Amino acid sequence: MSLTAVLVVVVAAVLIGAFGIRVSRTTSDFYVASRTVSPLWNASAIGGEYLSAASFLGIAGLILSFGVDMLWLPVGWTGGYLVLLVLVSAPLRRSGAYTLPDFAEARLESMTVRRTASVLVVLIGWLYLMPQFQSAGLVLRTITGAPVWVGGLLVAVVVAVNVLSGGMRSITFVQAFQYWLKLTALAVPLVFLLMAWHADGAPGVSAADAATWQVPLAGAKEYGLYSTYSLILATFLGTMGLPHVLVRFYTNPDGRAARRTTLVVLSLLGAFYLMPAMYGWLGRLYTPGLARTDTVVLTLPAQMIGGTLGDLLTALVTAGAFAAFLSTSSGLTVSVAGVIAQDLLKGSVRSFRIATLMAVAVPLVLALWARALPVADVVGLAFAVAASSFCPLLVLGIWWRRLTTTGALAGLFVGGGLACAAVLATITGAAYDGFLKALLAQPAAWTVPIAFAVMVAVSFLTPHRVPPGVARTMVRLHTPEDLDLDRGDWRPRSS
Repeated sequence: MSLTAVLVVVVAAVLIGAFGIRVSRTTSDFYVASRTVSPLWNASAIGGEYLSAASFLGIAGLILSFGVDMLWLPVGWTGGYLVLLVLVSAPLRRSGAYTLPDFAEARLESMTVRRTASVLVVLIGWLYLMPQFQSAGLVLRTITGAPVWVGGLLVAVVVAVNVLSGGMRSITFVQAFQYWLKLTALAVPLVFLLMAWHADGAPGVSAADAATWQVPLAGAKEYGLYSTYSLILATFLGTMGLPHVLVRFYTNPDGRAARRTTLVVLSLLGAFYLMPAMYGWLGRLYTPGLARTDTVVLTLPAQMIGGTLGDLLTALVTAGAFAAFLSTSSGLTVSVAGVIAQDLLKGSVRSFRIATLMAVAVPLVLALWARALPVADVVGLAFAVAASSFCPLLVLGIWWRRLTTTGALAGLFVGGGLACAAVLATITGAAYDGFLKALLAQPAAWTVPIAFAVMVAVSFLTPHRVPPGVARTMVRLHTPEDLDLDRGDWRPRSS
């Protein structure tokens, strides 16, 4: 039954994506859906791609294991959009760029900055894609016993087909549908699970759990205070540096629509993130010894309800899980393929399609090679890299006219490099203990301040490297569209 649900989701994704072939004709269609996506439609698509395997499966698993400390994950992943709304969304849309490297080149007027940003976009995208493929393999193995690589390969193939068929316009349709599917797939089973819990006498957690698991910073994780604050920093600031999120704001007609999109996204994410925490809490009551906690959402219906109804609910959450893998992987693939196509290939539709195959192949191989970590932890590392590189670049690039080319490069290399080194040490399982292990597992608390400090300090030391066209660029970023200036769309010189 669960396998049938997976096949239905896959077929639906392919059929909806195929519709994009009919309406995708130009390069602009493939990259940014010709900038015609409405706020509600765009917000649904953002919710679809943002609510990844980490949101659907990982949060509940971490709450089951470590308790209420992990509630900062959904809070941070939602709150990051507030920072995005206030500081970035409208100016970024006004820049007229297609990708983050486009913005970097437009603001800093440097091909070196652009290439550095391109490398970071690809690295973040691959790091984010890897746990999607790993989780797909885990879910398919749980319901069918198939080898782990089968689920990852299935998701990679479906995503590649959708992106190849219609680019951003096609993926927008698919992701909007998948957000509402994921919301339904969590909400409906949760109603039945809560009814079963109530019929069971509404039990509470044990006395030991009441003293530790449900008390913040009670020792569930080593160096919990540092890890918590570092996690908050990564999730609040990392959202603005995620390439698959930012590319969505280029699809809005104007900056005002970009702000409205962000407000709707906050509502959609808030509604969704109420539910994984409930699954984690119920898992602590009914499946406390679960070997792989990422599967708690899939396990609870059979454990608490059983029978045909339990099988049907398991099939529904399995469908939602695969929708999460497909939608997030699609958005990441579009953003990574867009950068590869523009900066390594010729920027045409054919180049975009070649880049799509490259974008899914590398993380699929990494997913099979790297050691398995909790999916939300791996995604958290991607947020840390984004917060340590693109967050300083965007905030200072949009709001500080004295940012220099040399300062931006130094900050990207130091902040992004340190964060990537910490991520590499974590995912390869390097043998570190004590506080050093915590520093590497949650690097944002030290890499983000270093990145900001380096960008500012080096910019002060190199005032002659302020881009000559900075005044014009700043006017473009901060002038409302309703003044009806003859702006046009910026295009990268490299294309």
